[in-house]
Amino acid sequence: MADAAFQRCINPACGAEFDCGQAIFKCPQCGDLLDAQYDWDRVAVPDKLSEFGKRWATRDRRLDLSGVWRFRELLDFCPDEHKVTIGEGQTILQQNCAIAEHLGMKPDALHLQYEGLNPSGSFKDNGMTAAFSHAMMVGATSCACASTGNTSASVALYAHSCGLKCTVFIGSGRIAFGKLSQAMDYGAQTIQIAGDFDDCMRQVQAVCTELGLYLLNSLNPFRLEGQKTIMYRIIEALGWEAPDWIVVPGGNLGNSSAFGKAFLELKQLGLIDRVPRLAIVNATGADTLTDLVNNKKLVWNGGNVDQRIIDDYYADLTARHFSPHTCASAIEISRPVNLKKCLRAIDVCDGVVLAVTDEEICDAKALIGKYGLGCEPASAATIAGLKHLLARGTVAKDDRVACVLTGHALKDPNVTVNYHKDRLGEFSNAPIEVPNDLAEIIKLIR
Repeated sequence: MADAAFQRCINPACGAEFDCGQAIFKCPQCGDLLDAQYDWDRVAVPDKLSEFGKRWATRDRRLDLSGVWRFRELLDFCPDEHKVTIGEGQTILQQNCAIAEHLGMKPDALHLQYEGLNPSGSFKDNGMTAAFSHAMMVGATSCACASTGNTSASVALYAHSCGLKCTVFIGSGRIAFGKLSQAMDYGAQTIQIAGDFDDCMRQVQAVCTELGLYLLNSLNPFRLEGQKTIMYRIIEALGWEAPDWIVVPGGNLGNSSAFGKAFLELKQLGLIDRVPRLAIVNATGADTLTDLVNNKKLVWNGGNVDQRIIDDYYADLTARHFSPHTCASAIEISRPVNLKKCLRAIDVCDGVVLAVTDEEICDAKALIGKYGLGCEPASAATIAGLKHLLARGTVAKDDRVACVLTGHALKDPNVTVNYHKDRLGEFSNAPIEVPNDLAEIIKLIR
């Protein structure tokens, strides 16, 4: 029941609660992040997760076709008549023996969760179907987001579907053309700011507050509710069993935050008997989380996060005029808005954080392409990170691991083409130049 849902501040010193009929996105009392929460005694949650599998037989119903709303009792914050869907969540979990063997793992241990099959080509659609459902419930007419690319594509697509005016903020030269083309194609107003994603994020919040626009970044707690379902589908594909490890790229930290919340709730409801471990992989050029957790020792601490560590860290970034740089544009973020929720996920999932270089990301991306599925650069951070975790013995070679591939290969084709044609790594597969002569061509093919 939608009226069993409410919003709560994550700061335990505040804990203020608000109705889901409000579009506020930050706690009005203390300014901290908000969670969507549920009175589970009033929600008709099945006794077993496998009960959700019965909806495969009723996919002629629009909500049962959705890979998000198929699990709607676990994120039931609005009535069904407001729930938006364009067929998101038709994704696959691919067991990849070839990459597992290359990494020295047991052949059946590695699985790739491919979110590139979503309508806009990335995992963002899981969150947007939920956030736009909330937008429709509260009567929004205009929306906005800041984006490194995938968010703008997904927001523009869902805004078009819902009939909302849409504005996206991007940084100067900081977006892959494959993603920008989608936002323009779907009719969004695109505003390019002289700055990076963090600048865009600051401005879009101010604009939404000033003009009353509906904010679609992962600061929006309802977006994260939709992203929880990526984990439900992984469990579903594994015969309703949780894996040993989830590996995910770390950017604005919405996915990792959503995954931690998903497992916390499933464990509380008795729908899983154990919580998998979580590995979050940054790029070295945008490694705020890695530095804060591993070096500054920032922890969840029951929600009593040491804000001074964060403030001092961000002040130093500002003093140094630091701007993140990585080929993995989707995770090129230095001030992640979901930092505190991610710390909670690390706590819930006994998580680890690490960073990998752009060279490692490009090699891993080519490896995935050679033996599995084309993906955007940020997705490949998972395999690059997994290689380190295996070498350290953090992940055992027979652990069942699910790596989340966040977006489609055509999101950023320039990185792929340059890697191969310029022979930038061990898996480069450059075109071979040959004279326009049949005999010479045949020599190459034989």
